[in-house]
Amino acid sequence: MISTLIGKKIGMTQVYDAQNVLVPVSVVEAGPCTVVQVKTVETDGYNAVQLGFSQKKAKNASKAELNHAKKANLEQAPRVLSEVRLAETPTFKPGDVVTVEAFKEGQYVDVIGVTKGKGFQGVVRRFRVAGGPASHGSMFHRRIGAIGMRQTPGRVWKNQAMPGHMGAVSRTVQNLTVVKVIAEKNLILVKGAVPGANGDDLIVRTAIKGQRKTAS
Repeated sequence: MISTLIGKKIGMTQVYDAQNVLVPVSVVEAGPCTVVQVKTVETDGYNAVQLGFSQKKAKNASKAELNHAKKANLEQAPRVLSEVRLAETPTFKPGDVVTVEAFKEGQYVDVIGVTKGKGFQGVVRRFRVAGGPASHGSMFHRRIGAIGMRQTPGRVWKNQAMPGHMGAVSRTVQNLTVVKVIAEKNLILVKGAVPGANGDDLIVRTAIKGQRKTAS
């Protein structure tokens, strides 16, 4: 059983739950994902399934991508590929489709995505450095200030908070609750926010830790 899907962030909205409480949710279009390649211990040294999501135009796909897709009997190359490790030998075959029905309402999921890029930022925004006095005449407002010592150690310490590129990094939000699964539209509503801008690609997987226990 595959408990991971590739998806796309649609946006945020709010819905009422069973207790009539208004819940903020992120709408994720998860799948359908096609199994493009199956890897086993015998052939590759480990068990895994390569999933494909969305489609590329033929003119934008390389010859290698098109031939790789043909092995799974796909007419177009997937736009996004992601590999899912499995503990046991996979029972899937190339060409099989995994849908949003792999998830259930109430379970916890982890959502992996790339955060919004903020460009080059100073330390006040990037690291929430307090800065200097805001009053007139101080000449020190949003600058970094001192970053090292003189003779000892005579250098700048590693990991010193300094201006630089902010955002556009991979982040995982853990233990988000699945509020609703809309199978006919391939949508998952998860409680809370997920990384990235609307339209960005995401990976939704069953939460690795903190999973809610079900009554036996």
